[in-house]
Amino acid sequence: MAAHLRVCDEKTLKDGDIMGFDYEVNIDNNTSKANKRLLIAKIGGKIYATDGICTHQYADLSVGILNEDEKTVTCPLHLSAFSLEKGISLNPPAEEPLKTYEVFIKPEDGGVYVSLPD
Repeated sequence: MAAHLRVCDEKTLKDGDIMGFDYEVNIDNNTSKANKRLLIAKIGGKIYATDGICTHQYADLSVGILNEDEKTVTCPLHLSAFSLEKGISLNPPAEEPLKTYEVFIKPEDGGVYVSLPD
């Protein structure tokens, strides 16, 4: 069963917004923790969530360039673009895709939640 991580209030995200969200995950059979970063973006009323670090080199994609027409984010370091819908890298130097995550809104609290795999 997936874990549901609350990342923000829906009302705080406007179309064209892009933000990073840090969280911890358990690794090594729950003996230690690792820090992870998500990228949250809103385009045309839809909210997207992907890994927040470029797969080519360590660069925070939340400070990258959001292209609302193409639904992409471009890495600020070496300018690789990624699809927000599928996570695929659209140009070099990045070759590996970003993970994408299901996003949903809980009406009872107005929160934006990301489903993370176990």
